[in-house]
Amino acid sequence: MTTRIPGVPVFKLYGENQAWPTPDLLHCESIPKRSSLHHWEIKPHSHADLFQLLYVQRGQAVVEVEGRRSEITEPSIQVTPPLCVHGFQFSENIEGFVLTLGAPLVERLEERLGAPLAVLASSGCYPVGRDRRYINTLFAALLQEYEGSAASRDLVLDSLVNVLMVWITRRSQQNTPPSGRDERNRQLLGRFIKLVERHYREHLTVEAFAHRLDLSSVHLNTLCRRLAGQSALQIIHQRLLLEARRNLIYTNMTIAQVSDRLGFSDPTYFSRFFRRLSGQSPNAFRRENGQGKEES
Repeated sequence: MTTRIPGVPVFKLYGENQAWPTPDLLHCESIPKRSSLHHWEIKPHSHADLFQLLYVQRGQAVVEVEGRRSEITEPSIQVTPPLCVHGFQFSENIEGFVLTLGAPLVERLEERLGAPLAVLASSGCYPVGRDRRYINTLFAALLQEYEGSAASRDLVLDSLVNVLMVWITRRSQQNTPPSGRDERNRQLLGRFIKLVERHYREHLTVEAFAHRLDLSSVHLNTLCRRLAGQSALQIIHQRLLLEARRNLIYTNMTIAQVSDRLGFSDPTYFSRFFRRLSGQSPNAFRRENGQGKEES
């Protein structure tokens, strides 16, 4: 189970701590509708159980995800999963859409596809390129159906979301060599990532994760390297490092408290782990990101 970071607001919708506005498992609106009320800036926040897709159709956006900033200057879809700390700054000529999906809807889509939607498991930005007109039409149809009350509205919304998920998944796999076993391996990787998300604080071995997946550690490492570009241990360590960075940026916990929260037996060991993976000490990282004075 993931836990929220103290001090970072957990919103129920795009940038606001307000109730879910409809009984639907999704919400769709234009970017300007809400961001214009906040001077075109949505400060860093997260969502407990919502997946969010931001389609920048025209204009520019600065996206901050887990303390890292990037700029969107061409039509693109930004994906942010639950509990991913993110914020946005938009140009005043921004055009586009925000699609928010409830976790139960995503689970339902995964059941229909027969596989985890791995593309929604981590943040990512996907330029639409030559599919711009197609994506424009798809989001316009989503908004029209969402705001309407025509017959079979839920069925049409589900269908449109399915089409969008397939497009994003295809885009994320464009550079993956085709293989008859890829689909099964992607399912295994998705299961592994979910296990890591539940147990990364327990510091389980790769062998322990492989056993739970009924695989050998060699097989698990092979599919992780081929589909994710990292070994299984690197994926586990990167998840720990991500959580460490989030706590150092967004909380006032001491280094010792962060170490304990992440399951390290000794703050010194945690500091060595953090330096080895990030190239700097936890204190240096915190100073660089404007989070106060160095601890003695």
